[in-house]
Amino acid sequence: MTDQYVVFGNPIAHSKSPLIHGLFAQQTGQALSYQTALAPLDRFTAFARHFFETGRGANVTVPFKEEAYRLADQLTERGRRAGAVNTLALQADGSLLGDNTDGAGLVRDLKVNHGATLKDKRILLLGAGGAVRGALEPLLSEEPHVLVVANRTVEKAEQLAQEFAELGPILPAGYDWLDEPVDIIINATSASLSGELPPVSPSLILSGETFCYDMMYAKEPTAFCGWAREHEAGQAVDGLGMLVEQAAEAFFLWRGVRPDSAPVLAELRRLMAQA
Repeated sequence: MTDQYVVFGNPIAHSKSPLIHGLFAQQTGQALSYQTALAPLDRFTAFARHFFETGRGANVTVPFKEEAYRLADQLTERGRRAGAVNTLALQADGSLLGDNTDGAGLVRDLKVNHGATLKDKRILLLGAGGAVRGALEPLLSEEPHVLVVANRTVEKAEQLAQEFAELGPILPAGYDWLDEPVDIIINATSASLSGELPPVSPSLILSGETFCYDMMYAKEPTAFCGWAREHEAGQAVDGLGMLVEQAAEAFFLWRGVRPDSAPVLAELRRLMAQA
């Protein structure tokens, strides 16, 4: 029987994960089936347990990442730190391992696909929700000079700074934070989904050296990427590469084979341009 994998979500029909993992499997010669699974909002745990009676692994997207965290019997360190799980893997003893590959996907996209250097850099993260929580441990492991977490509710940023303090320097701030120029700005809010900008201060200075990254992606440049280009940032890129790289990390966890993400990312770009 072919090994079964799914992505749990609600809604889920829009997911690019079956295409991505199908291309990974083809490229690496792995025999597997990967489908979408529309999980009921009020019965995720029972739904997931039923799948794992025969299934081998799953990705998890909104709104179930925190429930997947609670479902897992064991957690990777980055999954534990994130407080949310986007990847579940059935172990040989029948237990479920929970991981969060989002932050690793972000870091790999920044470094490998875009040539960004993170060590000793000043990084500004916009937002303090689940996307930021998943990114903090992998970003801090790159030893930035400082990581500023800016959020509308400063208390949420302060809480993250306390929780992750032993991993590296985090400076909590409001969106009006202007202390010094930064090297990298990462938009981890969902504002781009509705075509809006996070409320960054109008006097935040960008330069030809500033790297702006939006975790969201779209066929056209996101509002954040448009803002960055208008303000003459050196680079302004979206998060499609992060989607592919977090998937590659999950695929490696399941199959022990790391796929080449570059041709898969290029194919997604091609298909989005045609849509």
